[in-house]
Amino acid sequence: MAPSPNPRTEDHGPGGTLGIWFIGARGSLATTATIGLSALAAHLTDETGCVCAHPDLDARGLPAYADIVVGGHDVDTLPLVKQAERLVAGGVVPGILAHQVTAELEATEARLRPGVRHSDPTDQRADVERLADDIREFAAGVDRVVVVDVSSTEPPHDAGTDAATWADLEAAWSAGRAPLPPSSVYACAAVLAGAAYVAFTPSPGIDVPALVELAAERGLPYAGSDGKTGETLVKSALAPMFSTRSLAVRSWTSINLLGGGDGSTLSDPAARESKTSTKRSGLESMLGHPVPGPMHIDYVEDLGDWKTAWDHVRFDGFLGTRMTMQFTWEGCDSALAAPLVLDLARLTARAVAVGETGPLAALGFFFKQPIGSQEHRLAQQWDALLAWSTDCADRVTT
Repeated sequence: MAPSPNPRTEDHGPGGTLGIWFIGARGSLATTATIGLSALAAHLTDETGCVCAHPDLDARGLPAYADIVVGGHDVDTLPLVKQAERLVAGGVVPGILAHQVTAELEATEARLRPGVRHSDPTDQRADVERLADDIREFAAGVDRVVVVDVSSTEPPHDAGTDAATWADLEAAWSAGRAPLPPSSVYACAAVLAGAAYVAFTPSPGIDVPALVELAAERGLPYAGSDGKTGETLVKSALAPMFSTRSLAVRSWTSINLLGGGDGSTLSDPAARESKTSTKRSGLESMLGHPVPGPMHIDYVEDLGDWKTAWDHVRFDGFLGTRMTMQFTWEGCDSALAAPLVLDLARLTARAVAVGETGPLAALGFFFKQPIGSQEHRLAQQWDALLAWSTDCADRVTT
C-alpha cells in the first residue's frame, strides 16, 4: 500500500515531499529517528543534534520535517510502538514523547515491508525486484525517496568477481548465483527503483562496481559510509591537532564497549572487522602514517543502547619528551545517530532536486569512510559541507 500524499500537511514547503525508506526500519536507530522526526514535525522538541539547523549551513530548499514520511524494510517483526517502549525503558527516548507520537509510529508501521536476511542463492534477482517494487510503491506518494541503510553491520564481502559490471551481475543471476551480500541487494533495489541511497553502516551496500555503474547510468546520487557519531568523531577533531602542532603520535589505543543490537552484531569477529577497518583508516590518513595500538570492540549486553569508548594516546613533543592523552566518550548511539540520518536524507533529497549524481563527497562530514573523498579532518569536512550546501541552495532557489 503506497502512502497517500503527505499526511501531515496539505501545504508543502519549497523542498517538496520526501520519503525516507529505512533498511532496518524497526531497529533502535530508525525507530529513534522516526520518533524524532514526528516530534520535530509537531514542534514537540527542538533541533539539538541536527546539523542542518546550524546557522552556518544554508538550509534553503531542504524538505521540511512536516513534509517527510517514513517507510522501510526489516526482517524484525516487533512493531514500532513496541520498539519505542523498549527505547523508553532504556532511557533513550522520553516516555511522554513516545506516547505523543504513537499515531505516527502506527502510520509508519503500515508502510513497512518484510526485508531479506539471506538472499535466495538461486534467485537473488527476484529478491531485488520485490524490494524495488516496495520502494516504487512507496515513492508514488512523495516527490522523491532517499533509501538509508541503518541495518546491522555485515562482514567484509568481495562482490567484485561476479559483479564487476552490471552485465556480470546479470550473468551471475542467470547462472543461478547470488553474488551480492544483503546490504548490496537492498542498494541494488534502491537504484532500480530510482531512489538515492545513503549507507550509514560499513557494510558493502552500493560500493560494488556493478551498482556504481548502474547508479551512474540512472543518474542517481549516493553517500556513505559508516556514520561518524562518537569516538571517531572525536578522533577526527583531535588527530589533526597533533599533526598541525607537529606532535608525533606513537600509539593510539581504542577500547569500545557496546550494548544493544549493534554490539551483539559486532561480537562476531567478521562483522567487527568491517567496523574496525573504517575506524583505523581515517586515523592513519589524518596522521599521515600507520599508528600502532590495539583497537577493540567488545559487546557488553548490560549497556543496552549506550556505548563507552576509552582512548589512550602516546605522543612525542620537543626533545623527544613522551606524553600521554586519554579521553572517555560515553553516549547513546541511537540518539547521536538519529538526527544525522534525518540530515543526510534531507541533504540528499535536495541534491536530487538540483541534479547531483554519483558520490556526494561533501557529505563526508558525516562518515568514517567517506565515499568519493579521502578527507577525514573534521574542520575541512565541515568547510566542504558548508560550501556544497550553499551551492545546492543557490541552484534549488533559482
